[in-house]
Amino acid sequence: MVVSIRQWLGRLIFVLLFTLLTLIAFGGYRWLIDVVAPVDPYRAPQGRAVKVSGTLETPDEGTMSDRLRWFYWYGE
Repeated sequence: MVVSIRQWLGRLIFVLLFTLLTLIAFGGYRWLIDVVAPVDPYRAPQGRAVKVSGTLETPDEGTMSDRLRWFYWYGE
């Protein structure tokens, strides 16, 4: 069996370049995600902004019609 050093060297260079470029692409994607994604999406808004979502207080005390109205209105 004849082993060609030139072929094995070419394969080794290909594998090394493939690995290097894969790591560069992975690092680039991670960097892009860090740049685009907000730091803390659940933080309190700043300035005059108002946070829209929040917890609603349920009418634990009240008539049965109030509780039923609450259920149909909010679906909870």
